[in-house]
Amino acid sequence: MIGYPALSYQLASARGASPIGQVVSLYDTILRDFVRALAALQAGEVESRVFELNHALLVIAHLQSVLNHERGGEAAKQFDRFYAVTRGMIVEANIQATPESLEELINLYGGLRQAWYQAAQQLPVEEQQAQFPPKPADSAGTHAVNAANNDVETPQLHWST
Repeated sequence: MIGYPALSYQLASARGASPIGQVVSLYDTILRDFVRALAALQAGEVESRVFELNHALLVIAHLQSVLNHERGGEAAKQFDRFYAVTRGMIVEANIQATPESLEELINLYGGLRQAWYQAAQQLPVEEQQAQFPPKPADSAGTHAVNAANNDVETPQLHWST
């Protein structure tokens, strides 16, 4: 980790984060992957785009695998569907290779990341175990986090099975 100070910092931040803080951190990772995939698409870097989208798929698969359907009830079902639908959208975005397909994913996950962040801010201070990681310094990550924080209207999500 010595050669990767940003990664070391992120790992240290995640270890001390509340459960909601960890979810926000994972959404930040997904958003960073999408923004980097978009930049790779625009630069014609196919391997980089595929790598970033595959990483996003892994993170989403993790989020989906830890859903507690007993305690989460209907919310867990909705998140499960959201993750399943968006995983399909990621595969399709990789095939289509259009900026619009990636921007749609950035908007969806940015809005959801904002909702999680706001939920964490409403927790009493004693329940917050750690501060959220600061915004990334790289321009791709900054765009994703800014989109997630302020620039993106939270979309209304509706799925049919």
